[in-house]
Amino acid sequence: TPAAGAAQAPPATAFDRRRARRKAAWKRRGTVLAFLSPWLVGFSVFIGYPLVMSAYLSLTSYDLLNPPRWVGLGNYRFLLGEDAQIWPAVRNTLWLIAFAVPLQVLFAFGVALMLTRAKWGLGFFRTVFYLPALVPPVAATLGFVSLLNPATGPVNVVLDKLGIEGPLWFNDPAWAKPSLVLLGVWGIGNTMIIFLAAILDVPRHLDESAQLDGAGALRRLRWVTLPSISPVILFAVVLGVIQALQYFTQAYVAAAVAAGQASQAGSVSTLELGYPEGSTLFYPILLYYNGFRFFSMGYASAMAMLMLGVAF
Repeated sequence: TPAAGAAQAPPATAFDRRRARRKAAWKRRGTVLAFLSPWLVGFSVFIGYPLVMSAYLSLTSYDLLNPPRWVGLGNYRFLLGEDAQIWPAVRNTLWLIAFAVPLQVLFAFGVALMLTRAKWGLGFFRTVFYLPALVPPVAATLGFVSLLNPATGPVNVVLDKLGIEGPLWFNDPAWAKPSLVLLGVWGIGNTMIIFLAAILDVPRHLDESAQLDGAGALRRLRWVTLPSISPVILFAVVLGVIQALQYFTQAYVAAAVAAGQASQAGSVSTLELGYPEGSTLFYPILLYYNGFRFFSMGYASAMAMLMLGVAF
């Protein structure tokens, strides 16, 4: 029994219990927000604020020097109906999505499949096929432009020795985009590693059961391997499409270097946009030129918002 005269605490009411639960809940929320704060600050500063400003600037005329001037939907009307360079850039980008992305996915899957069948040297070949993905895009593009130089490149030299007339590669409108596709296929190391891990993760008992039932290698590939890794294939395709929508560095560097070589040789007098003949003019390159070469940042923001809508 309590000592005589000692004060006793009053029993907790329902209101006190609810207040204690709310206090504990807010404490938990505060802890979660404290752990999330680095991400929240980074997202707000580097993604959220630029996205909001891009949406606002897309409705203005802004040249980076003078204050933005409100034009409403004028940039979007010009983008969708009056700019003569938009649709060639869109066609080139769609061409890249239609041809480069499937080829890269198929080549990466084929290499990964062959590596799973390798009896020896798996680590060596895996490293060899992955190394191109570590090369910086600018360095890789400069190397490919040198290799495919129409006059002095080793590829055309070897073809000439074999009696074959080599193409002009990056200097030919018909070959410029296929040359970029070759460059992309060469650097499929990241996708190949993902496919390799997915194929090795296919349950062995399914493959063995199909083999016991008399299924050949192609049937096992069709009915066991592909269904098992279908989410990975979808991921690779979606990632490839997003990268194609953002394709910039390789096309910009290749066009600039090839145009510089042609200018020195007297083939072209100026460095044209999307050399040669607009064949390497992709949507992100036109966006960059409008924003940072022509100082039409409002119009470039409208292009960026349209690309964001298409990507979503």
